[in-house]
Amino acid sequence: MANLRSQTLMIIFIVPTIFVITPSHCSRIRMVHSDDESLIETTCKQTPNYDLCVQSLKSDPGSSHTDVAGLGLIMVKVITAKAKATENKINHLLQGGDLDPKQEWALKSCRGMYDMVLRTDVPEATEALQKGNPKFAEDGVKDMGNEAIYCEGEFDGDKSLLKPENDAMRDLAWVAVAIVRQLL
Repeated sequence: MANLRSQTLMIIFIVPTIFVITPSHCSRIRMVHSDDESLIETTCKQTPNYDLCVQSLKSDPGSSHTDVAGLGLIMVKVITAKAKATENKINHLLQGGDLDPKQEWALKSCRGMYDMVLRTDVPEATEALQKGNPKFAEDGVKDMGNEAIYCEGEFDGDKSLLKPENDAMRDLAWVAVAIVRQLL
């Protein structure tokens, strides 16, 4: 009889708790609305560049089975790939040798900035997202966009050799910032 009573009390307290916890937990894992709007679309509508956001996230097959933090991690991976490609272009341009001193100086400065993105900002943002600390992730992703802006400024009125790359990096970073802010 006592065993039955304790089981009944347990059910009375546990079942309501499940109904309180489960809906909010499930909505963070995969948010699908009644109008079949996916988490990617919902998330991207809250960014400054919906098309870039959707294209970037859908390029990763895991994006359809993750939460907002996972989408943030995917954006960090996309930014990482863009930063590596830009760093490769910088190295290629520097090896070419047909640069005036201002352009060479700007490229060397930019190489340092993109190196900072890859060695500091990417690991910071990645770790913060994995550990559930969106404020630090936001700081890391903001820095990625700022480095692209600073790099562009290094050309100081000269024709930038990295304008498309810097613009893309900046735009990706602002999308990532908007995604991470949804976790705050």
